[in-house]
Amino acid sequence: MKMRGGGGEVEVKRVFIGAGCNRIVNNVSWGASGFVSFGAHNAVAIFCPKSAQIVTTLPGHKAVVNCTHWLPTSKFLFKAKQLEKHYLLSGDADGAIILWELSLVDGKWRQVFQLPLLHKKGVTCISGMMVSQTEAMFASTSSDCTVCVWELVFPVTGSGDCKLSCLDSFSIGSKSMVALSLAELPGDSGNIVLAMGGLDNKVHLYCGGRTGKLVHACELKGHTDWIRSLDFSLPINVNGEANNIFLVSSSQDKGIRIWKMALRSSMLNGNGICKKGEISLSSYIEGPVLLAGSSSFQISLESLLIGHEDWVYSVMWQPPLVSSLEGGTYYQPQSILSASMDKTMMIWQPEKTSGVWMNVVTVGELSHCALGFYGGHWSPNGDSILAHGYGGSFHLWKNVGNDNWLPQKVPSGHFAPVTDISWARSGDYIISASHDQTTRIFAPWKVEASLQHGEFWHEISRPQVHGHDINCMAVIHGKGNHRFVSGADEKVVRVFEAPLSFLKTLNNATLQKSCSSDDILGNVQILGANMSALGLSQKPIYVQAVHEIPERRGIDGIDTLETIPDAVPTVFTEPPIEDQLAWHTLWPESHKLYGHGNELFSLCCDHRGELVASSCKAQSAAVAEVWLWQVGSWKAVGRLQSHSLTVTQMEFSYDDNFLLTVSRDRQFSVFSITRTGSGEISYSLLGRQEGHKRIIWSCSWNPHGHEFATGSRDKTVKIWAVEKDSSIRQLMTLPQFMSSVTALSWVGLHHQRDQGLLAVGMENGQIELWNLSYNRADDGCIAASGLVAALVVRIDPFICHAAAVNCLAWKKNQEDHTSLQLASCGADNCVRVFDVTV
Repeated sequence: MKMRGGGGEVEVKRVFIGAGCNRIVNNVSWGASGFVSFGAHNAVAIFCPKSAQIVTTLPGHKAVVNCTHWLPTSKFLFKAKQLEKHYLLSGDADGAIILWELSLVDGKWRQVFQLPLLHKKGVTCISGMMVSQTEAMFASTSSDCTVCVWELVFPVTGSGDCKLSCLDSFSIGSKSMVALSLAELPGDSGNIVLAMGGLDNKVHLYCGGRTGKLVHACELKGHTDWIRSLDFSLPINVNGEANNIFLVSSSQDKGIRIWKMALRSSMLNGNGICKKGEISLSSYIEGPVLLAGSSSFQISLESLLIGHEDWVYSVMWQPPLVSSLEGGTYYQPQSILSASMDKTMMIWQPEKTSGVWMNVVTVGELSHCALGFYGGHWSPNGDSILAHGYGGSFHLWKNVGNDNWLPQKVPSGHFAPVTDISWARSGDYIISASHDQTTRIFAPWKVEASLQHGEFWHEISRPQVHGHDINCMAVIHGKGNHRFVSGADEKVVRVFEAPLSFLKTLNNATLQKSCSSDDILGNVQILGANMSALGLSQKPIYVQAVHEIPERRGIDGIDTLETIPDAVPTVFTEPPIEDQLAWHTLWPESHKLYGHGNELFSLCCDHRGELVASSCKAQSAAVAEVWLWQVGSWKAVGRLQSHSLTVTQMEFSYDDNFLLTVSRDRQFSVFSITRTGSGEISYSLLGRQEGHKRIIWSCSWNPHGHEFATGSRDKTVKIWAVEKDSSIRQLMTLPQFMSSVTALSWVGLHHQRDQGLLAVGMENGQIELWNLSYNRADDGCIAASGLVAALVVRIDPFICHAAAVNCLAWKKNQEDHTSLQLASCGADNCVRVFDVTV
């Protein structure tokens, strides 16, 4: 994306998107396109399993995305060979369903339209089927106990548009349905069957023609708890005739049931007498007869699969496979994937001789941190399986041969709003804090063999896994080891220091064979950290103590919920996967800083790495004071009083002579900070002004002077200057923005000291870059007429945030003066990195 503004041409590219998956059943869909879709807060995220990267996010929903569904899904890949455009449906918690279009030729996305709002409450499930190359049917259900059946006709030509019609809409009583599956019935009737299940523990079957209304045909009883998932197979060939279709259902009763629907004419011989060909247990467990037009189907319970120890949230038939390349014919493998809250996924297949369904593969997470899986999905060719879990995480296994399923890399990220973000002192990684009670480190992982292909970002560490929502963090910029401070919904500031295992992993990620900080590696005696039982403090694991761990682990074989297993700090040679991140990459906590009377809200560190400033939530002047802490001794060296409500953001000027604070009380304050030769700190309030008409959310200093910007809920950004006489003067107000300004970050352009770029993040998720050019007078001051602001780029919504931007941060000390990197985080659970070429 390029745009020419006052400062020349600026190009912005997506480098990285990190996001966790919404913790909701039916949230994920693996399409015939090869891409996986999922809801990340109110955005729809798309990731590519081959690169383990999120390629885009689709903005448009105003509420949390509950479910996504591809047309065609991996199940209908065989009907999508010629399609140049694939379609995606997404439903949210307000009942809205949006149709998206992906052009496979150029990878471009567009929103086609929003469906008529027939659901009054959240959409709980969308399930569809391809009727032909250009026609699909899908059903949607909602918490308001309604079910809608839709027909979608794809455009024949590339320039046409989709045609949508609602075939049927009906209410299903007082107990809502949460699982749906659609299928064409075998035979020549062209009838459709819709299975639905939910809170009444029954599977309901509806039948009808392709265009007419659906009629309730029968119900299948057997489950003793909520039905969570349903999936029809394609017709399965039995005795040379493809007249049977199977339905698999899973429930919170921990069981899985396979129902067989056999065309009744195929059960009779010419004289109308039942064939005696096969006598099995299943032929005696006959259920109801399904009438569909002139055809009738005998339903029987084929099998009951018991193996999971907790609710089974999803079941899915393996997608069809090619039976002969010449004819291009496909067949339905008898293979089912199930995913459960017991932290496992299982593949079930009938034994070749007896036909009894058995569990043939079990994969899962053995760690304490994974609380189970919300769904499991097959890849289009059936060689990979994907789960999404309680921690917003993905888990992918690939069959490398002979049913040897190995874990693969997947995208990861926060599953709650991301509140703060900062670049490492070295610029090698970014660290983010979130209300999901974690801090995470994302870094580009360089691979020697593929340097020419660029580098992919991954999560390489999870330094803090906490018991409170984390509101803020700041990287310590001084010399020595990597350190950061974080503040959560508690009154304590916590200080963390990088362990040896992280430093070595970082060297592997950055391909630094001999780290410039060899002296740091030699001095660090802490290998990693262990989680405490309450999940609040993280205790160090020392290098010399590591040899004792295996002996202690051998005593008690299986961990119970009451015990916390020892972490095994590991040096990674490739990006770690979820259960390694969640347990073995913690940083030890080195100090706790006590003093604030309420929950922490904002933190910042000066550029020398000598002082940390902290603020907390406040409704009075006494509580709203800003505390200054000395790095190293961690003593409180100052309490700055000026505001009467919460200080929302703070920043030190680049020469560390001033501290700027902005607050909910609509005022900003500038403090003068002076350091004596003995290391003592003195401070004074230089000035305080009511800068805006609403809350001031953000502030940022000019790297090349004593000018600063403030951004507010009143949708304005104002530029101010600290004069030589210590007075504060307003230089200009930028034109009013479309939404509240929630984040600011000012970067200097190194090749021009009289220019800078101001990144402006808004409550609607948009980010704009403004060029600020200025002429200084001989005394170093900027006249009001000497400052010129011009919008240079409004970043594409498809790579921007879908909810409020909470923080923006430019990478410091960038060697390439024409290419800058901007990191952002937001309430859409996303962390993003952009390349900005100026």
